[in-house]
Amino acid sequence: MHPDNPQRRTINQVVELLRGDGLIAYPTDSCYALGCQLGNREGIDRIKSIRHLDDRHHFTLVCQDFAQLGQLVHVDNAVFRLIKAATPGSYTFILPATKEVPRRLLHPKKKTVGVRIPDHTVAQALLAELGEPLLSSTLLLPDEDEPLTHGWEIKDRLDHAVDAVLDSGDCGTEPTTVIDFSGDEPEIVRYGAGDTARFE
Repeated sequence: MHPDNPQRRTINQVVELLRGDGLIAYPTDSCYALGCQLGNREGIDRIKSIRHLDDRHHFTLVCQDFAQLGQLVHVDNAVFRLIKAATPGSYTFILPATKEVPRRLLHPKKKTVGVRIPDHTVAQALLAELGEPLLSSTLLLPDEDEPLTHGWEIKDRLDHAVDAVLDSGDCGTEPTTVIDFSGDEPEIVRYGAGDTARFE
């Protein structure tokens, strides 16, 4: 798939797959991710199986824009300004979830969820056509230190486990920077691709 000008027909085909409870591997501005629709229970189980995750794992809701993000999480004015200035970009923000988010995706004690807005043309085209957030997890396989970065390699290794791989070339190996806004002060949970200066 062309990285700067993704073919609309291909994007439409992938969205149909997602709407039919499919699971895909797709590129973002930090690394490849696994993605499915929010209500796709089987898709969530398939991601857990591929990555050997337990029920404590935090999934990320990948949004097209701030309007979509605002439907999923509660954002006060100070946090709003910080997040708005950093998006789209290689950040995941942990925030208190709204009732739009299925309970099984929430942190069991804090009732929070991770959200992000990627700065990647293919991911944005996909989200625009889908019209809703993608439930996602970094494509990091069990017992490996680095996420997979080549579409051909992902297809080679996961062809049996996913319904489509969107290959638009390499997209880096560094996962997002994760910032937790659920407490009184922002807490950097993971240092990654995004600059942390504004949050420290």
